[in-house]
Amino acid sequence: MKMIIGLGNPGKPYEHTRHNIGFDVVDELANRFNSPLTQMKFKGMYTVIHQPEGKVLLVKPLTYMNLSGECIVPLMDYYDISEDQIVVIYDDLDLAVGKLRLRQKGSAGGHNGIKSIIQHLGTQEFNRIRVGVDRPPAGMKVPDYVLSKFSTDEKPLMDEALKKSADACEKWLTSPFLEVMNRFNGA
Repeated sequence: MKMIIGLGNPGKPYEHTRHNIGFDVVDELANRFNSPLTQMKFKGMYTVIHQPEGKVLLVKPLTYMNLSGECIVPLMDYYDISEDQIVVIYDDLDLAVGKLRLRQKGSAGGHNGIKSIIQHLGTQEFNRIRVGVDRPPAGMKVPDYVLSKFSTDEKPLMDEALKKSADACEKWLTSPFLEVMNRFNGA
């Protein structure tokens, strides 16, 4: 069993903001698999998809970004999913808008959602897809920036990044994550 986790914040004001790109990717996958996230458990919303390769959980933690680990680890325990069978999708200020970076481990890099997951898992070794949202313009605070929506110029780049992230997740269902990294890194 595998688990695909999109990070974000619940609620209408946060929909389609930079910080919620993880939620958007999970929604894209739910649409592709025609499996809406209707189940609730451990402070998260999820669905179980039955694939020839096995079951896949699509998860959106409803804990708010900074407490993401509170949802993910109990779900992993409940479904007996190991760290190498998860992938976490989230926004990254250090990548240009729409760029992807896939990794199998690493620090939180200042991302509070990842910090929470590392703290609850007790390891930095888990698959991740970082989606670039770029740095805020001069004078704008990071919290305000990540909770803002994409500009008209950025929207096509983010739509493409969303599709590529979902493609990478689908590829991971049948291929080792290392192979997925080699194919999608820098996309």
